[in-house]
Amino acid sequence: MNESKELEVLNNNALENEAIYILREVAAQFERPVLLFSGGKDSITLVRLAQKAFYPAKIPFPLMHIDTGHNFPETIAFRDKLVKELGVELIVRNVQDSIDQGKVVEETGKYSSRNMLQTTTLLDAIEEFKFDACIGGARRDEEKARAKERIFSVRDDFGQWDEKSQRPELFDMLNGQIELGQNVRVFPISNWTELDVWSYIQKEQIEIPSIYFAHKRKIFLRDGFIWSAEDDVVFRAEDEKVEERMVRFRTVGDMSCTSAVFSNADTIEKVVGEIRESKISERGARIDDKRSEAAMEKRKQQGYF
Repeated sequence: MNESKELEVLNNNALENEAIYILREVAAQFERPVLLFSGGKDSITLVRLAQKAFYPAKIPFPLMHIDTGHNFPETIAFRDKLVKELGVELIVRNVQDSIDQGKVVEETGKYSSRNMLQTTTLLDAIEEFKFDACIGGARRDEEKARAKERIFSVRDDFGQWDEKSQRPELFDMLNGQIELGQNVRVFPISNWTELDVWSYIQKEQIEIPSIYFAHKRKIFLRDGFIWSAEDDVVFRAEDEKVEERMVRFRTVGDMSCTSAVFSNADTIEKVVGEIRESKISERGARIDDKRSEAAMEKRKQQGYF
């Protein structure tokens, strides 16, 4: 094993140990934690870490998915398969219900998406189940607003985030004390990079949805992005030509705001190699982040994860 490979293994072990420590602290410090699960690679990695943290017992908190109704079918199928195999509780709350109840208004037009509407559904679910800690797979390397997050990120009784009022986290001391009405968002893999996640998936031989690997798919091009044309969710103009190409998805969110990349990486080894050479962040394929310079930060201030 060469020196760079040895360092990578040591780094992966250190990151795994840190994440397991954080998950155990959540179980010890909070009464009603939940793991927010999207069916994407980061939340799947969190589930594996939670399995290790509490083995041989089962994961001691439920998984919750805020379903936009516009998710990739491959992701939903994988979610249901994984939950069944693990025997864990899955809570699903739907953005469509928030629309039907008049709490949010569905966007229309060329760049419409339900992604921003998730916040209302999420905050309602937190209140419904009285969750005091929500565990998620956000990472600091993804986007500059997320780089400001603490591992224990305190939200007020309206679910809002104020980066100026976050607590210092010295060494590995995590303070889970909160006031009535507050809750905490917890990020066990905050210090991981995209390559760290993929390397861990490779090492642990974790199954992930097929959408992450190169496959033939009907797509069309718009504004320099590659859009899936295999559904009726994504708006497509009559002059936008559909073609079949080899693509994969680096990040998996709502179909209406997640674009693909051209790729022939159809195995985990090839994906890891591709990520090593990439000069573009995975969030570069998320159109919701490009609505403004501070799009993510504004969503977080409103209660987005």
